[in-house]
Amino acid sequence: MRMKPKEIRELSQEELQAKLRALKEELFRLRFQLATAQLENPMRVRQVRKDIARVHTIMRERELRQDAK
Repeated sequence: MRMKPKEIRELSQEELQAKLRALKEELFRLRFQLATAQLENPMRVRQVRKDIARVHTIMRERELRQDAK
């Protein structure tokens, strides 16, 4: 399931960090499954990587907004 930017923006900073940790753990598991040829949906790796990028982008937007104040 893909996360939409609007959903990510609604999360608090702590929730964002927790979501990022969870996504990185999932990516690790998916890569392990890929290496052992047990991965059922190879596209899931790409989806998780993009979700991680979305979370990083929104965290950076907030950081820049704080610096501008």
